[in-house]
Amino acid sequence: MLARSPARSPGPIIRSLHRFLLNRTALFGLGMIALMIMAILSYPLWWSFKPNDIDLLAMNAEPGPAHWFGTDGVGRDILARVMDGGRISLLVALTSTVISAIIGFLVGAVSALAGRFADAVTMRLVDLVMTLPPVIFLLVLASIAGTGIWPTVFVISLLSWPLLARMVRSRLLELRERDFVMAARGMGAGLPHLLFRHGLPNSIDILVVFATLQIANAILLEAGLSFLGLGIAPPAASWGNMLNAARSTAVLEQYPWQWLFPGGFLVLTVLAINFIGDGLRDAFDPRAELN
Repeated sequence: MLARSPARSPGPIIRSLHRFLLNRTALFGLGMIALMIMAILSYPLWWSFKPNDIDLLAMNAEPGPAHWFGTDGVGRDILARVMDGGRISLLVALTSTVISAIIGFLVGAVSALAGRFADAVTMRLVDLVMTLPPVIFLLVLASIAGTGIWPTVFVISLLSWPLLARMVRSRLLELRERDFVMAARGMGAGLPHLLFRHGLPNSIDILVVFATLQIANAILLEAGLSFLGLGIAPPAASWGNMLNAARSTAVLEQYPWQWLFPGGFLVLTVLAINFIGDGLRDAFDPRAELN
């Protein structure tokens, strides 16, 4: 009789996914964000009001059957603006995270794999960006770039990549000394081959965790910029400029629904994404095999 071959053990990605699925907090966060995204994308199908429709007869209306979340000072429906603001906030967060992840990976990988001169130049650039005061740097960039979706994406992207660049560089400095990378160099492999054939697959766990946590950070940055009047400009809705519009004492005291709902959605979204990010970080942690 032929000997049966031993069953193959699952790969590291499968093991990481299994650990993630065992994390109840991460699954709760995933369910929350999935429901929120479904509501944000589908609200025009089930809600009759549009975010910028003005009804002067329903100014500052309380939550009720007609307006579930009430209305603002010019009669715009808060639910429609919260849904549309969530779409814009998530668009800014996702786009800026993708851009900052690309910049951070390329800078860190080139620094690790392109030689000592490239390492010295790129790391001094990273050090320069990281030594700038983040709040002041953010405000200066925002005042130069202006308001709107794409200037806000640009500002957040330029502020967010240095930490990822350092993490990728640290990972790939160890990788470049391994035999298969040295063999690829010896066979004449160029920098693009090293970056995308060896660097990217071995940095995917860092990129996934960074991207998840950076989305939450980008949502908060966009909200802060919009709250200061430097992000998404009215009449377009975002959670940040909705909070900015409701910051007067009269609104805070007399019409709490105008800040409670956008603030609540902002907190729940960031909390859910942080749950997912913590779950991914634990799932991809090599030490989890020993726990």
